[in-house]
Parts: sequence; structure tokens; C-alpha cells
Amino acid sequence: MIPKHPSYSNWILWLAFSFICLRHCHGDFSFTIPEEMKRGAVIGNLAKDLGLYAKTLSVRKARIDSEGNRKRLCEINLQTGDLVIAERIDREQLCGSKASCFIKYELVLENPLELHQVTIQVQDINDNSPRFPKDEIHFEIRESADKGARFPLDEAHDSDIGRNAIQGYSLEKNDYFTLSVLSSPDGVKYGELVLDKELDREQQQEVTLLLTAVDGGAPQKSGTATIHVTVLDANDNLPVFSQPLYQVTLPENSPSGAVVVRVTATDADEGANGEVTYDFSRISDEASKLFSIDKLSGEIKVSGSIDFEEESNYELRVQAKDGAGLASNVKVVIDITDVNDNAPVILVKSLNDRIPENTEPGTEVGIINVQDKDTGGKEQVRCAIPGNVPFKLNQSIKNYFSLVTTAALDRETIDNYNITITASDDGSPPLSSSKIIHLSISDVNDNPPIFEEQSYSAYVSENNKPGSSVCSVTARDPDWRQNGTVFYSLLPSEVNGVPLSSYLSINGDTGVIHAVRAFDYEQFRSFKVQVVARDNGSPPLSSNVTVSVFITDENDNSPQILYPTPEGNSFMTEMVPKAALSGSLLSKVIAVDADSGQNAWLSYQIVKSTDPGLFTIGVHSGEIRAQRDISESDSMKQNLVISVRDNGQPSLSTTCAVYLLISDNLAEVPELKDMSYEENNSKLTSYLIIALVSVSTFFLTFIILIIAVRLCHRRKPRLLFDGAVAIPSAYLPPNYADVDGNGTLRSCYNYDAYMTTGSRTSDFKFARSYNDNTLVAGITLKKSPTTAIEENIIAFFDEGESDEVGIYF
Repeated sequence: MIPKHPSYSNWILWLAFSFICLRHCHGDFSFTIPEEMKRGAVIGNLAKDLGLYAKTLSVRKARIDSEGNRKRLCEINLQTGDLVIAERIDREQLCGSKASCFIKYELVLENPLELHQVTIQVQDINDNSPRFPKDEIHFEIRESADKGARFPLDEAHDSDIGRNAIQGYSLEKNDYFTLSVLSSPDGVKYGELVLDKELDREQQQEVTLLLTAVDGGAPQKSGTATIHVTVLDANDNLPVFSQPLYQVTLPENSPSGAVVVRVTATDADEGANGEVTYDFSRISDEASKLFSIDKLSGEIKVSGSIDFEEESNYELRVQAKDGAGLASNVKVVIDITDVNDNAPVILVKSLNDRIPENTEPGTEVGIINVQDKDTGGKEQVRCAIPGNVPFKLNQSIKNYFSLVTTAALDRETIDNYNITITASDDGSPPLSSSKIIHLSISDVNDNPPIFEEQSYSAYVSENNKPGSSVCSVTARDPDWRQNGTVFYSLLPSEVNGVPLSSYLSINGDTGVIHAVRAFDYEQFRSFKVQVVARDNGSPPLSSNVTVSVFITDENDNSPQILYPTPEGNSFMTEMVPKAALSGSLLSKVIAVDADSGQNAWLSYQIVKSTDPGLFTIGVHSGEIRAQRDISESDSMKQNLVISVRDNGQPSLSTTCAVYLLISDNLAEVPELKDMSYEENNSKLTSYLIIALVSVSTFFLTFIILIIAVRLCHRRKPRLLFDGAVAIPSAYLPPNYADVDGNGTLRSCYNYDAYMTTGSRTSDFKFARSYNDNTLVAGITLKKSPTTAIEENIIAFFDEGESDEVGIYF
């Protein structure tokens, strides 16, 4: 606080004048302020002195840096650009008795880096009162002392300097002594007690006086001490020091108890008057904690921790006093020498602790300042980054270093760095220090999702449940958080002309592909789909993979019998020669299965027969053969129920009825009437009668049939019996397998069978393969009762050993 006084206004005017006269020279700023200014008081405007707008300081991250770890007393207001008081400034604490007191700071501007020296001169104000070393001063003066004898007094100490320091002394009015104020060669004022009237011990043995010291401040301050004079006999010699001035050097960090200097004084008096003791007559509070004196030997020793960086010079005053109280003073100057005892201090002034991985090499990511409190060249430091890291230090200004990148960064390879910065000085031996800086690499979306496999295959059974899982795809993205979050989708396409979304869906989070509906192996057996994996970055990255879906067959189709046609309103029978031998091929059951593989492997079995021992059927071929020779005693009408079963799990089957007529003569055909009656309704009887009439008129229509035969040579004939039926390949339903030897239909078949009575060398040859225009299966294999009378039966007999008979409809 600045004390109020009539001259206070003059001080303010002088201070304002000092601010006006401030100049900015060579990039440095100088300010003069009084001590004890209020916190927040404005020292000056740095923005104005720099020619910048106040907002520019905030943009350029302006700050005030002090050397070392000293307390920061000033700070900059980034809003106004003012340099203001941050903490109480005590000139005496900062500079002690020095005539000039300066505070030095560095004004640092970043982006671009700029450095200015700020020097603040602290002016003294009268904020300290004079103070005597002791509140009581004792003298023993012999009564024989001559008038005019002088007795040195302890000088008062005032921490202030200049006019605010001690300007004079005054002595309380008395009958014996006056006060003489003198100045030492170094300008220090002190008082001497002058005997103005001879003492008379018999009249007064003790005299008490009040000594006052005053300074020159405004308002003036003072301090007092009481002088006790004991009247003794004569002591006319003062102690005399061996040197008028003691000046020594002391290395810092000297151990406690180390001898700094020994002062010696002699007194010509004898006895107690010549015995000298030593004590400090003037010493600062800080120095009193660091030095002590032996009262008898005069040795000044170290009693505290000496640090050159705290204070480099101490001034002490030592008083030598004899036994009678006479004393003399001497000045002791102690210069502290520097030792390389401070390692460099690494300070991080600015740091971008999160660096994008796409940062270009050479980008500045931080500013490092290295300080060393030592002097004499020992403060010169070298700074480096050991190890193989993509960073380096570039020295910019003084002990400021820029931390820059040297290579491209990749977070997916290394996501953070612990950079060790090492600084060493030029002392002997050199000292060094290290600091670890942690830098994190922030993610950039620079990696697309990668599927774990180049392609996927999924096998799904047909008739699957809608919503069931087909397969799962997985893609990995090494990026972080949303840049590495993968979402899945299906690339729009069509399957058999139907949108893919009608068949499949995908879980966008898990990559699990689900079936939207049931598949049918008989419709399609495989298809492909493109799965897209896309991350959540900005912009998003994606990749595709092909998923091949294969439909596996299930046994969901029963065998379908193509011949003989299923029972209904149609009726079909086959004629078997009476002379058929054992093993003769009589007929064939033709069946197919829409399934594939073992699900389409068919087996045939006779489940019911008119004569169980007469016929047998090929398990895999469906061929009906005579199990023994046919005899006359066998019934003409033979009915067989054939079961056709596939090899699936579970197995599916179907049955059909085969009607055989054992007869060699077509004239016996009317007997079919009875068979048809048993198997069909009564309407069939009429049709059989008409058929018999047609046979009776065979010869009448022979010529017509000859013409029909000629026409049939132009068109391929259509056969009635199973052995003579050639099913065109176009008749086969789509997706039906054509497997040789497993009971399914072949596109052509050739049969040989004995037909004529009494001639075992003659055979009945069925027509060989026909083209697709030969026969429509629906017409060939079925015979409706309403159209039975329209049949034309023509027999061709060739001369020779064998007869070839063809029966056509």
C-alpha cells in the first residue's frame, strides 16, 4: 500500500510522468512502478506498445514468463492488453539494500513465436520504520572521561533506501550528553554519544537516554532505543579491527559450519577493558538465517543453506566491544560464487497433446523452454529427443525449442508416444534432466472395413423357416470409435427377376444374414449376393464381399409316375403273350422324382398282385418281367399294384395299378369287358362291346388301315404298351433328373419279347427312339372310355422266321 501523505500527490505526478516517458526499445519494454501497489493495478498496456489490437494477444496466446521458479508478481490481461499487478511487490524482499531493483520477465507470443524482454523497475516507498539492533544500549563510562569524549552508538537499520532510509538521529535532552550524527564512507549515517559534561559517579551512577532514528520519507517514520550509561572508571581505548574492510568469496552450497571469515580487533586497555567480544551490529533478516558469529573468536560461519540463485552478495556489520562497553564497527562483504548445482529445467509452454494421424511432417505440435539458474556459461543447454520417434526439436529463440513431426503418423500402428526430452548444460561436470511428454494420436477415417474372408459360401436347406440365419459375415475396421464402427447392408440386385430383399435381409450391426422366406431347391439352386460393409466415418469408407448361397435339396417331392398314368377316368391295359417265358419283359413302370441326389433314387416293389408268384419287378429299373413261364391255367386278367419309393429321409412313395391281359389273340379282347367292369364304372362295358364290334369289322376296314399305315410312315407311330412307349424328352417336367439305372425315365428304350404262340424264335420288337413330335404323353398313355371305340388296331405280319407286330393308336 502507498501511504497517504501531503506529498503523495507529488509522488503520483512523478509516477504518471514516468509512465508517459516509457519507451519500447529494441523489442524490450521498461516500466517503473512503486512497490506495494494494489493487486490489479495497471502497469502499462503491452498491446498498445506492440502496436497490436488487444484481441490479438489472446489469439497469439500471449503470456508472461519468469525465469526459474520465482513467484509471478505480474500478469497480462488478454482482454485489454494491460500489464497488471498479480501479487504484492515488496522491494525490500526482492532486492534488499540494492540501490536499483528490477523485475525481469519475458513476454512470449505464439503463432508465430515472438519474444520480448519486459523490465519493471520497482521504486522504494517509505513503508519501513528505522529499527535499532537492540532496544537497549548499555555503556559503562568511567567518570574520568574527558568532556567531548565520543561513544559510538549502534546504528539503526531501515530497509528502505534513498530518502526513505535513515536521515538522522536525535537524543533526548539531558545534562551530560549530546548526539553527533556522522556518515560512514559508504554513506551510512550513525550516531555518536558526545560527553558534554564530565560525569560524577558520586552524584549519579547511571544515566538513561532515549535515542531516536528518523528517515526522510513522507510521512516520516522513526525508531527508538534506550541508552543506559553506567558510570565507571576510565576506559579510554576503543577496539581496533585489523582491516578497515573484510571482503571474502564463498561458494554456494557451502556446508553448515564452514568458516566464512574471521574478524579480529585489539584493545590497548588492560584487564576487562581490553577484553573484546564480537557481534553483528547490522544484518538483514535473511542473512541472520545464513550466518552466525563466534562472540569470542570473531569467526563468521555458515549456519544455513547458501544459494547463489537466491542471493549473490551479502553485507554484514560486525561490532567489536571491549569489557567497558567501548565498541567499533567494521564492514564484511561476502560474495557468493556460483557452482553448477542446478540441472536444466524443462518447461512445456505449449503442447497439442492430441495430434491427428494425417498431420503433415514438419508440423509444430509444441513449444519447449529449457532454463538453467546457473551462470558463467553453465546455463547454456543442449536439448534432444533420444530414441526412434517421428519427432524432433528445433531451436528457435534463446532456450526455446519447437517440437515438430518428422514423419507420417499412423494411429493404427502406434496410437500414442511417450517422448523423453533430455536437456544438459555445459557445466563441469555437466548436469542433465529429462521430461516425458505424452502425445496421443487422434484417429482419422483412413481405413475401409476389411472382411475376414475374400468370399463366403452359405448352404441352406430348402423349406427353411423364414427369419432363420443363413450365414454371418464379419468385417474389421482398425479405425477408432465411429470411424471403426461397421454397418452391413445388401447391395440391391435381383434373383430370378425378384428383388433380393424378398429373399434375404442382413442385420446391419452383426452382419448376420437371414432368410426372408423359404427357398425351393426345385426353383433355383444357388445365387450370389454382394454384402457392403460401411464404416461411420466422415466421409464413410466401404468394401464389398460376395456371398454365394447354395440351396440344398430336401426330400419334399414324392415320386411321380409317368407310365402307367394315374388312375382316374382313364383305363389302360397291356397284353401278355400266353407263351411268355420266365424272365420275359412284359411292361415297365416309369417314374421320376423332382428331388435330386439320393432323394431322387427310386426303388420299385409289387405290393399287391393277382398271382403273387407270377410277376416280378426290377427294384431300380421298374421293369415287369415274368417270374416263371406263363401257363394256360393262369388267369387272363392280372392286376398289379406297384409302389415307387425314393431314398430320402424320410422316404416318400406313391403307388400305381398295372393291368395285364394274358392273351395271344386279339379276338379275346372283348374279355376286357369284365376287367373294366371290375376296375371302372358300368359305362366301360359299352365301350368294350363297341371295341369287339370293331375287331369283327377288322377285315372290312383293312384297306383303310393300310392307308393309315402309309400315313404313319410320314408321322412316327404312337404306341400303346409300356414297352413300346417312347416318352419324348420334352415331356419330362423341368428339373427332373435323368439318371441311368436308378429307375427314372430314359428318353428312349428298346424292348424284345416273345409274342406268337408256338414260335419261340419270333420276337415282338417295340419301336425305337422317336423325336419329340412323335407322341404327346397325355395322349399316348391315357385311354378314355369315351374314346376307346375309336382305336384302330393294325397288325403287320412279315414273311420269314420272325414276325414284327406293331400296335398303334
